Amino acid sequence: MLVYNSTKERFLDDVLTNDIENIILSFFEKKLNRTVSSSEIQSWKNSMSYMDRVLSDDEIPKDSGVAIEFQIPQTSKRVDFILTGKDESNNDQVIIVELKQWSDVEITEKDGVVKTRFRSGLVETSHPSYQAWSYASLLHSFNETVYTDKINLVPCAYLHNYDDSKNIINNNFYSHYTEKAPAFFKSDALKLRSFIKKFVKYGDTSKIMYRIDSGRIRPSKSLADSMASMLKGNQEFIMIDDQKIVFETAVTLAKKSSSNNKNVLIVDGGPGTGKSVVAVNLLVELTKMGLNSQYVTKNAAPRNVYESKLAGTLKKTEISNLFSGSGSFIGVEKGIFDAIIVDEAHRLNEKSGMFSNLGENQIKEIIESSKFSVFFIDEDQKVTWKDIGTKGEILKWSNKNSANITNLSLSSQFRCNGSDGYLAWLDNVLQIKETTNVVFDSDDYDLKFFDSPNDLKNEIFEKNKINNKARLVAGYCWDWVSKKNKTLSDIIIPEYDFAMRWNLASDGNLWIISSESVNEIGCIHTCQGLELDYVGVIIGDDLIVRDGKIITNPDKRAKTDASLKGYKKLYKEDPERAINKADLIIKNTYRTLMTRGMKGCYVYCTDKETQEYFLNLLK
Repeated sequence: MLVYNSTKERFLDDVLTNDIENIILSFFEKKLNRTVSSSEIQSWKNSMSYMDRVLSDDEIPKDSGVAIEFQIPQTSKRVDFILTGKDESNNDQVIIVELKQWSDVEITEKDGVVKTRFRSGLVETSHPSYQAWSYASLLHSFNETVYTDKINLVPCAYLHNYDDSKNIINNNFYSHYTEKAPAFFKSDALKLRSFIKKFVKYGDTSKIMYRIDSGRIRPSKSLADSMASMLKGNQEFIMIDDQKIVFETAVTLAKKSSSNNKNVLIVDGGPGTGKSVVAVNLLVELTKMGLNSQYVTKNAAPRNVYESKLAGTLKKTEISNLFSGSGSFIGVEKGIFDAIIVDEAHRLNEKSGMFSNLGENQIKEIIESSKFSVFFIDEDQKVTWKDIGTKGEILKWSNKNSANITNLSLSSQFRCNGSDGYLAWLDNVLQIKETTNVVFDSDDYDLKFFDSPNDLKNEIFEKNKINNKARLVAGYCWDWVSKKNKTLSDIIIPEYDFAMRWNLASDGNLWIISSESVNEIGCIHTCQGLELDYVGVIIGDDLIVRDGKIITNPDKRAKTDASLKGYKKLYKEDPERAINKADLIIKNTYRTLMTRGMKGCYVYCTDKETQEYFLNLLK
C-alpha cells in the first residue's frame, strides 16, 4: 500500500518546509488508519533530511518517483524509502533504500544478523543489507506487476550516522548480502548518489509504484505445498526481520546444545507471524546438519497434511521419523534427540494417550528427551480444556531440567493480508483483550458478514474454484451425527433450508486439502495450525452478544465435542473459575477460526444481534 507517494521535486519541497515528518504522518494515518510512535516520527525527520541531500543533484530527474513507508503486499512490512525512474535503456527501476540511524554495530556469529543498540539495550537484529534484500525478494514474490513488467528492484542500505571503520557491516561474513544490497555509511552520501544515478537516468513517466500497488497479487505459497521442495534444499520462503532472528538463534542453540548444556527456546507469536514457516525451515536445516530432529504438534492435522505432501519424495519411514505427536516421548531415553521443534505448543497436554492416562507432563517429557527444544506458542490459541501450553509451564520444566532459557517473539504479520489492524480488531470485538482498533477498515483485508449461511456457502464455493484453498468452518455447536450415518446432515439451520455435514471421517485430518471437502464443514480440530486463502466461519450460539457484551455459553456446544470436557466437573467445585476458563476457550476458538484465511474471512452468525454487533464495528 502506498503511503507517501510523490516526485523527487515535491519531496525536496516537503523537506524544505521543515515539516516532512508530519506530512508523512498525515498520509500514514489516512492510508493505514493508525499512527506510529514518536520515535518513528523523529526518525522520519532525521532520515529524510539525509535523503534530501543525496537527491539534491540535477542529474537525478526531478520527476523521479519517491515513495516512503510502502507496505509490501500481504505482509505488515514497510519499505523506508523508494526512488523510481528509468535507466538509459528505458527500463523501469525501483531503488529500495533501508534507512538506519544506528551509530554503533557489533558482529555476531549468526548469518545475516548483527547487534545494535536500541532504547531497550543491545539487541540482535537483521543486517541492513539482508533486510533490504529480503524486502525486495518479498515484493518480487508477491507482486505480479514486478514479475511480468520486468521491473528491476535494486536494494541497498544507508546508515547515515554510522562509520564502518571497524569493518562490521561490510565484513566478509556478511558479503553474501552486501553483494546483493550494498551498504552506504555516514561519509558515503556521494557514493549513494552515484549508485542511484547508475540506475535512474530518466524520470518515472509510467507511474511505477502505482502500477505495483494496484497490480495483481501473485498466488501465495502454501507451507504444505512447499514442504518437498524445502527438504530438497530449495529456499521457498524468505525469512525477514524477527523470523530471521528466531531461525538463526535456534540454529546456533542447536549446534552448541549437549547433554550437559541443555537449551530451551520459547518463541511467542500470534496468528500469521510465521511460527510454522520458521519451524519447518528449522526442521529442514537441522536435518541437513545431521542432527536428530523432530517436528512435533499436539494436533495431528498439520503433521498429516505435511506428511501427505511428502509422499513419493521420501521413504515412508523417513517421513515418519521427521514428524511426531506430542505424546510420543513417554519413557524415551533422556537427551536422545538433538532437537525437538514444537509447533502450536499452546496445545500441549499434561497426560497423553487416548484416555489421558499416560505419562506425567508432555512439556517435561519433551524437554527431557532432547538436548535442544524450541516451543512456538500463542497462548490465545488454547482451545480445549486440556491445553496446558503456557510460557510459565515451559519455564517451570526448563528450570527443573537446568536448561538455559531464551525468549524471543514473532510479530511480522503474513496472514490476513498482512493486516495487524484486523488481528487487533478481532481481539477487541471478541473481548479477549482491549485494543485501540475499535473500528476496522475492510479495505485492509477481505472481511465480510453474510445475512444467510447459503450466501456464505456460495461465496466460499466461488473462491474455492480458484485453487481449492477456501473452506467452511464452524464452532462446534452441532452434534456429529453423520459420523455413524453419512446420509444425515449435521449443521442444520432450518429457517434458511441450510444443511451440511461435518468433515467426513474418511478424510480425517486431511480434510483441509481434500479435493471434495469444500462440500463439508471443518472445525477447530481440522484447521488449527493450517492456513487457507479464504475461510468462511459460522459462529454458533455458543457465542452471542447482548447489549454490546460477548456472552459465551458452554451448554450450546455439541455433546460430541470434547473440547470442554471437564467444564461441568470444575463448575461444581469452582463455578467462577470454570466459567472464565470456558469463556476464554470459546473466544479463542473463534479467534483461531477467523484467522485461518490469508486473503479473506467471511462470517455468518446464527444469532442476529451478534451479527449486528460485528457489522456496527466495521467501517
